[in-house]
Amino acid sequence: MIMVKEGQHRQPSTLFVKIAERCIAELSSSVAGINSVLLATSDGFEMALVTNQANLDGGKISAVSSSILSMIQSFTAEIKLVNCQSLILDAQNGKAIIASVPCKQVPLVLVVLTTEQVLLGQALHGMRHCIQRLVDSEQKLLAG
Repeated sequence: MIMVKEGQHRQPSTLFVKIAERCIAELSSSVAGINSVLLATSDGFEMALVTNQANLDGGKISAVSSSILSMIQSFTAEIKLVNCQSLILDAQNGKAIIASVPCKQVPLVLVVLTTEQVLLGQALHGMRHCIQRLVDSEQKLLAG
């Protein structure tokens, strides 16, 4: 499932990346108000991106979102919140939702950018479904 070349970061197999691309594309198209969906490795490298925003830098967002999620997990552990898996940033012109994808071989970060009109419950439900599909897909690939 995992490919590592000397001096490079861990990255999922080509087959898993294809599954992930399909999964985030379905998330993006299934919830009204989602502008972009990004999947990155927990060490900050872009894996897959679906967007309708022309100037979105997936590489920068991957790096920053993985750092933010790591800091939030440290913060919540310090204040004794157990197993924090996501963060919602609510702004005047939309929302950014950052969530952990607990894959065993290569932990991932899912980032969803929305309009201000998005129904947050639908976006969160879609994200949970996408995350579960990714985890299940990884398990199937690892099993054989």
